[in-house]
Amino acid sequence: QVQLGESGGGLVQSGGSLRLSCVASGLTSDHYVMGWYRQAPGKEREFVVNIISTTGNTNYANSVKGRFTMSRDYALNTVYLQMNSLRPDDTAVYYCNVLDMRTRNDYWGQGTQVTVSS
Repeated sequence: QVQLGESGGGLVQSGGSLRLSCVASGLTSDHYVMGWYRQAPGKEREFVVNIISTTGNTNYANSVKGRFTMSRDYALNTVYLQMNSLRPDDTAVYYCNVLDMRTRNDYWGQGTQVTVSS
C-alpha cells in the first residue's frame, strides 16, 4: 500500500517562497506519475504540476509556470515543490498524488495548507 506524506506548508507573505515535500512509502512501481494538486476554499481541486517517472518530464499548470518548480529524489522516493513569488490566489490545501501506471491505482496524501497573505 502506497502512503504519501506531505510537509512544508505554512503562512507566507505575498512574494515569498515555500518548499513542499512529499514522501512516498511503499511505492514499488517504476512507472508512475507523481504530482501536486491544490484546492482552494469553495473551489474544485486543480492540477498544479506532475512528473513522469520514466522520462523525468514535468508538466505545469499555466498559473504556476515560471514560479513553481518540481524536483525529485529517486533514492528517497521524495518529490519537492519549490514555490516562489507566491500570490494570495495560491492559497489552498496542496495534495500530493501518485498514479501507478501499471496498476492504475491512484493515491493521495492528506494535504498541507499553504496560506499567502497580501
